[in-house]
Formats: sequence, C-alpha cells, structure tokens
Amino acid sequence: MVAVLPTRATSPASCDAAPVAKPTLAGMTRARLGEALKAAGVPDKQLRMRVNQLWKWIYISGVATFDAMTDVSKDLRTRLSELYTLQRPEIIAEQVSIDGTRKWLLRLAKRGHEAKAPEVECVYIPEEDRGTLCISSQVGCTLTCTFCHTGTQKLVRNLEVEEIVGQILLAKDRIGDWPGAALPDDGAMLPVGERKITNIVLMGMGEPLYNFENVRDAMDVASDGEGLSMSKRRITLSTSGVVPEIGRWGEEAGTMLAISLHAVRDALRDELVPINKKYPIAELLEACRNYPGVSNPRRITFEYVMLKGVNDSLAEARELVRLLAGIPAKINLIPFNPWPGTTYECSDWAQIEKFAEVVNKAGYASPVRTPRGRDILAACGQLKSESQRLRASERAAAVTADAPDGGASGP
Repeated sequence: MVAVLPTRATSPASCDAAPVAKPTLAGMTRARLGEALKAAGVPDKQLRMRVNQLWKWIYISGVATFDAMTDVSKDLRTRLSELYTLQRPEIIAEQVSIDGTRKWLLRLAKRGHEAKAPEVECVYIPEEDRGTLCISSQVGCTLTCTFCHTGTQKLVRNLEVEEIVGQILLAKDRIGDWPGAALPDDGAMLPVGERKITNIVLMGMGEPLYNFENVRDAMDVASDGEGLSMSKRRITLSTSGVVPEIGRWGEEAGTMLAISLHAVRDALRDELVPINKKYPIAELLEACRNYPGVSNPRRITFEYVMLKGVNDSLAEARELVRLLAGIPAKINLIPFNPWPGTTYECSDWAQIEKFAEVVNKAGYASPVRTPRGRDILAACGQLKSESQRLRASERAAAVTADAPDGGASGP
C-alpha cells in the first residue's frame, strides 16, 4: 500500500520561489548548538547549561516546537523561534510495503543557491526484535555502481549534519519512538520492544566516506549517551571502498564497518564498482585488516550482491573465502533487487544456496539477506530521487552562499 501524506500546501512553482528557511536546531551537534545559542544572545556563562537543556528536549523528548521546552525561559523561547526552527526534513510521500518496510521520500530545506529543494529517500525495516533505519548521506551518488539504482542519479550534493540526523528524528516521529509517543495506527509491523529503532545503517543514497566530516559528526550526535544513545556497535557504515578514509573512520567514529565488495576479481569489480579502478581489491582488503578495533566481536561485513551469471559461480565463492582469510568477517549475500532499466538478474535461489554453503563450510557466517520492501523500491540498491545535479552557475553561487557569515546553518 502507498500512503501519500499531507504536506505544506505548496506547488512546485511556489516551492521553488519560497524564501530560504530558517536554520533548524534539530540535528545540530553540541558545538553547533552552542554557536546558535550564542548568536541568539545567550551569555557565555549560560551556554553549557542551555545547550544541555535543549539537547535533552531535542534528542530525548523529541519536541518539535520551542514552546514545549517548559524549563526554558519564555523570552529565550521567543528569541529562538524568531531565529530558528526544530524542523525535520519534509515528508513528500510515505510508502508502506506488504512486509512492513517503510520508505519516505524527503524534501530538504532549500539552500539560497538551489533552484529546487533536493530530495532523498530513507527506509525503515522492522523485524520482531529489531528495527533498522537506513539513512542517506548524499543526494545522488558519484560512484555509478552499475547494479545500483542510486548510481544512475548523478551527485547533487552532500547532506549536512542536520539533514542526516534529521532523518533519524523524522523516523522516530513517524513510528512513535519517543517516550510516551503514540504508535502509528496503520497496522504495519513494528518491533515488540520498547525501542523501535535499534540499528542505524549508512546504506542509503550516497557514499558516506565522501561526506566524511558531516557523517562522522551526525553519528556522534546519534551515539551521544545523553541523547539518542545509539550504541556504535549498532551503527554500521557501508562503503564501496574509499580506502584512504577507512582507517580514519575507525579511529574517529568507531562504528561497525561494511564493505560493498560484490566481486572477487579486479576486472569484474572495475565494472560493477568503478571505484575499484582507483582502489583495487588488494588495497581494500589491506585497509580492512588494519581497521581499528576489528575482531571477532566486531567483524567487518562484506556485502555481495548475487547477480545471475556474473559473480555467482562456486569458483568465485571459493575465491571469496581465500581473499578474506585472516579478516574477522561475515559475508552478507544479497539477492539482487531489480529496478527499472537494469539489465542484471538475480541469481537463482538454488545457486545462492550453493554459494552460501561454500562460504559456510569455510567457517564464515553468510546469511542471505531477505529482500525487504521490493514492492516499493525500498530494498538494497533500489533507492533514487528525482533531484538533479547543480548547474555550474549554481555551484558558483554555492561558494558565495556557504562563505562564513556568522549564521547557524552549517557545520
């Protein structure tokens, strides 16, 4: 079923002509929140206390208005509402799969130089004992992986910290994952536990390591023990193999790591995952062996999409085992999820099982990922929005618009 949610009454033309929105405090880091409060006139000696106040309201209570912050003075609430909002990304449409998966098409706040407000997709995958939120880090993608729908959409821009965290806040709003919040009444599946979002995966649109600082800072917000409190062992970053940033991510962010491998030979991976031409398999695996904190309890997940007649032979299964020798790893076999215009097909189920058997016998956990949300194009490799790459004139305007000016709209 597909539910199109009510949104602000704006036509595309009126949306394009709308003024630039006030910055949102929802999604900011502690440092950025402090800067915003200082710009609102909060004295230096009160900044730490005020940051802590707002932090709890935003990330523990999930409030969406300043008036709800009852222990903040009325004068400060008024001043904050004049300068800022607590707005999340705007939902354009929500689709709910027959298996309970939810996909949101989100419109981001328009920057001054942007002709149109960009859009991204975010997916929530519920199971009985867990709920996984798949979030995006870029509008579009620069990597052009041939089996991935997002790869057919050119990169528009990186997401800001607030836009990444905003996806988490929006999802918590929609599924009632705040203290005392009502659950959705559409009858779709939700985990039985108190917490509805138990895991976050950076596996949506974009290559997260090409937006390193913003993604790192966003995950710092998500894992803050006095706020959203997501364990870093329940946050997984998936990369196509930006080798120079892998070790740095482990040192600075310390989350779990997943590698989009998908081939065991450089010639084939050059085709499937073109970044392999720059960082071939041997270099990628060496970075994995040296990933900070990698161990049996903190194994690296290697993702391997099963493409019929392309990468699914038993010889390739045996070579996969050989390549990963010495790396604490699990292998996630992903049945290919078709999308409009693709020429690839999913491997036959019998072949997937034979492939998995080879890997299992070598001692690796090799779960076959159950496709979720295929009917709404929400499954792995199916995400795409209609946002377009900026024109050269708009990119030039971005340089001017993003120059430091004392505002509170950037990291």
